[in-house]
Amino acid sequence: MTTSYFAESALLPSGWAANVLFEVDGAGLIAKVSPRAEAGGAERLRGAVIPGMPNLHSHAFQRAMTGLTEKGGPQGDSFWSWRKLMYGFLENLTPDDIEVIAVQLYIEMLRAGYTSVSEFHYLHHDSLGRPYANPAEIGERIAAAAQHAGMALTLLPVFYAHGGFNGAAPTTGQRRFINSSASFGRILESLAGTVKGNPIQRIGVAPHSLRAVTPEELRAAVAAMDAIDRQAPIHIHAAEQQKEVDDCLAWSGSRPVAWLLEHMPVDARWCLVHATHMDANETKALARSGAVAGLCPTTEGDLGDGFFNAAAYLRASGKIGIGGDSHAAVDPFLELRLFEYGQRLRLERRNVLAFAIGDSLGGQLYRSACAGGAQALGQNIGQLAAGFRADWVVLNGDDPALAEQRGDGLLDAAIFGPVRAPVRDVMVGGQWRVRDGQHGGSEASLQRYRAVMKRLLH
Repeated sequence: MTTSYFAESALLPSGWAANVLFEVDGAGLIAKVSPRAEAGGAERLRGAVIPGMPNLHSHAFQRAMTGLTEKGGPQGDSFWSWRKLMYGFLENLTPDDIEVIAVQLYIEMLRAGYTSVSEFHYLHHDSLGRPYANPAEIGERIAAAAQHAGMALTLLPVFYAHGGFNGAAPTTGQRRFINSSASFGRILESLAGTVKGNPIQRIGVAPHSLRAVTPEELRAAVAAMDAIDRQAPIHIHAAEQQKEVDDCLAWSGSRPVAWLLEHMPVDARWCLVHATHMDANETKALARSGAVAGLCPTTEGDLGDGFFNAAAYLRASGKIGIGGDSHAAVDPFLELRLFEYGQRLRLERRNVLAFAIGDSLGGQLYRSACAGGAQALGQNIGQLAAGFRADWVVLNGDDPALAEQRGDGLLDAAIFGPVRAPVRDVMVGGQWRVRDGQHGGSEASLQRYRAVMKRLLH
């Protein structure tokens, strides 16, 4: 059986189309798309329809840290001092807490227009670093939270073994993350079974970074993933901070992105998260590889990471996607705005990433992030086309910033205008998750979340 939906305007792979009839099958896939159609008995969608945005990088538990690190710190306050505060915060988190926080976050994501997420999941053990009776406990809680909220999920168990390059011993603050190759392999296999059969969930793998795994361990983590699924996504943090680049040079004589491109089979399965500090050769080589650069502008701004070499990378046909990372904000439109605004501040000019006269910058950024995010998550999403999952967003034309906008003007306004409520309705896998800006589980989730925060903060 199919269900029919009619949109007066929709963003299709070929561009904006009018009077579009969508037929969605019982598996939540788009069975047919018919532009210039009659509505007939189809449900009429109350606004322009665009593909839902994938969020390619999330640490869900950090949602509960929002605002807690905005205090004056020592001179030289940086990512590294923020990381120390984060380690202290997570000491008190239980599996129940993490699930509650994740549900709240995923509901917020859905209401903002994200329809899928890659969870870069490295919080594996208890506060003393001991495995739970079920070593995959917290990963299973993440999968359950996504299912509860109705958010599509690519679960990325993180392999984290060391505190720095050259196999340095981990710190006490990292003890909840640490696994051997063997113990990590068991967690990965277990979580692959957890998501198997769920049509909106899948597994991938995330060696944390070159500072957290040795080359041998990195290859072992990829091999463990290949033994389960040779098409699964592979994500890794790379070159987020200048110190990481300097330490990698001291260790190997190469910069992090250059090392990965030379020593690993980096291709379309890979997502290099941040890749902030690349030189010109790395920028071009990463673009040629077919991998996705995972950009998290609100977090990168929050942590003072620096500016991605965007113009050169995109001119070389590099692929990008966006992520919320630490969730300093939960808003895909804001992520894209800050991505462009960072380049304007860096280069002191406007519309840096619009490469042709008259191009819609908002349209270009949204399409690029959808395509790159879909690739990074390894899911059949990101397009309103037959065979793709029915993950879409109905824009809220009643928001003054979107008033009377048409086509790509809607995306320009949603990203760069004073929008307060750009999203009206959200569908994931053929199921409505948000209607009129509201999620059915919001009230109950917020009550649970407030109870967790009261215990953590008082």
